[in-house]
Amino acid sequence: MTPHLRFRRTARIVAATAVTLATLGLTSPVAPAAQIPAGVRSIALHGADPAQRALSARSTTPFSMLGVTWADPRAELGGTAQVRTRDSVTGVWSGWRELELDMRTPEVGTAAETGRARAGTQPLWTGPSDGVQVRVTGQHGKLSKLPAGLRVELVDPEAVADSATPFAATSATTTATATASTAPQPAVIPRSGWNADESLVKDPPTYTTDTKVVFAHHTAGTNDYTCDQSPAIIRAIFLYHVQSQGWNDIGYQFLVDKCGTVFEGRAGGIDKPVLGAQTYGFNTDTTGVAVLGNYNDAISSQPVLDAVAGVAAWKLGLYGYDAAGTVVLAAAADNGKYTKGQKVTLNRISGHRDGYPTECPGNHLYADLSVIRTLASAAQTG
Repeated sequence: MTPHLRFRRTARIVAATAVTLATLGLTSPVAPAAQIPAGVRSIALHGADPAQRALSARSTTPFSMLGVTWADPRAELGGTAQVRTRDSVTGVWSGWRELELDMRTPEVGTAAETGRARAGTQPLWTGPSDGVQVRVTGQHGKLSKLPAGLRVELVDPEAVADSATPFAATSATTTATATASTAPQPAVIPRSGWNADESLVKDPPTYTTDTKVVFAHHTAGTNDYTCDQSPAIIRAIFLYHVQSQGWNDIGYQFLVDKCGTVFEGRAGGIDKPVLGAQTYGFNTDTTGVAVLGNYNDAISSQPVLDAVAGVAAWKLGLYGYDAAGTVVLAAAADNGKYTKGQKVTLNRISGHRDGYPTECPGNHLYADLSVIRTLASAAQTG
């Protein structure tokens, strides 16, 4: 085929693609997958208006989770981030979905982790996908300048290495502790159970003194997953936290799926006071339990309530704390809800929103915290 004929054939293909996109309400042709590298892919968002950034609809290599990040870890987005994705099995594009905003600066670990951190939305589990479109808009239109360095992160949880030997004390089996808990240890799936790529964790865990508060979270995103997908979802969150947001490890020490299965999150030992990235301003001497799903939409099942209560009762019981009690903590940073040094009374089992300005853990799960405290207190008293 001559170069002239190849050009005409290519032009017809591009034109046909544009017509197909027009029927979908899209305004630009789909870019070939080869333009987007494999692995955890970071694609910059562009726009002439400082209050608008976008990525036109395009084909990608496979991914199952995405989020939007920006350069300044302490900057707020000040607007909305919406995405639509193409199902890699059916080829059907989803409707527009709004990502939950949650900058969650880590405030943890080494100076290296703090220096490489990026702010970001909560990641969204999309299921197997091969196309994406993104639009980010400032809250007040042209009056709201979006933060610099906006990009979409496409996460493929299958593109990971085999699990390697983790840092010390990461086993999810019972390990020696200074004090026995007042509640039994729940069954916990170790990091190897969700195939954590330990080669990505560059620094050893940091420890605090004890665990005074358990913060409940939801991961937002979707409730449309099966429980056999839970390991892949957790692996994708891990990749998003580490490779997209620059954290040393996954932020939560524990994760729970909608079937009530408990998973080990951040490395360092489930019975140890590992410094995590669960509640900016209150990460010291606390831990985080994140439930997979959006609990603004979903109703907490009994297995979820039992699992969160079981973890909290055991973890707080290691230090002799009543799961139904309260404690006064000082905020370690200005976080938009409290000022640095401000004394705050928190329940021993609190929601993320109690310490940080966020919707997390969702209205339904937050309303169930009183039930979780009762269950946890009962577990501690036998």
